[in-house]
Amino acid sequence: MNLFDAHSIVADLGLAGVLGIIFAETGLLIGLAFPGDSLLFIAGVAASGSGAAILGNAQLSAIALIIAAPLAATAGGLVGYFFGEKYGRTLFDRPDGRVFNHQKVVTTEKWLRKYGTGKALVFARFVPFVRTLINPMCGVVGVDKKKFFFYNALGAVIWTETVIALGLILGEKLKGSVDAYLLPIIGVIVFASLIPVFIELFREWQTRKHHK
Repeated sequence: MNLFDAHSIVADLGLAGVLGIIFAETGLLIGLAFPGDSLLFIAGVAASGSGAAILGNAQLSAIALIIAAPLAATAGGLVGYFFGEKYGRTLFDRPDGRVFNHQKVVTTEKWLRKYGTGKALVFARFVPFVRTLINPMCGVVGVDKKKFFFYNALGAVIWTETVIALGLILGEKLKGSVDAYLLPIIGVIVFASLIPVFIELFREWQTRKHHK
């Protein structure tokens, strides 16, 4: 079993493994390297009518997955927020930390000011690493709890249901051919998730260029 391989998680741990990884990726800082997007997609394929044929005995209940996945992602976000609120200042107040440092706090504050809490939290769900770090950092910078709870849940629903639906649809459409296209499809999902990051970096570069 490999906790960093989506196929292995679904095949060996089933629904409980999927939910555990989704919770950890969005709620625990150790979840930075876990395969959130690809895991939800493969779970969606496993929940499709062709799931058993495509992934061996790794078929999941579509109803259970659709109901439980957003709950796990929402719970993870809440744990991340409370962790950041209680311990985040100590963890992130380090100028030399590679992952956890004060610059991450400053960047999060800038992101929240630029996009607003709602858009930032929903948007972050589709960006690897950001969806893990933004929750504790919202606790660090003191985002209003009620606002965070609402948009954390909304982002969790939109993210999980969108990627799961993609897996369900393609699992049914491609049937036995899905296995051949699995890695390219996952690659497209990951690349699409990173597009907003590239756009933001480009905009920042353009802004700096014009201010020189």
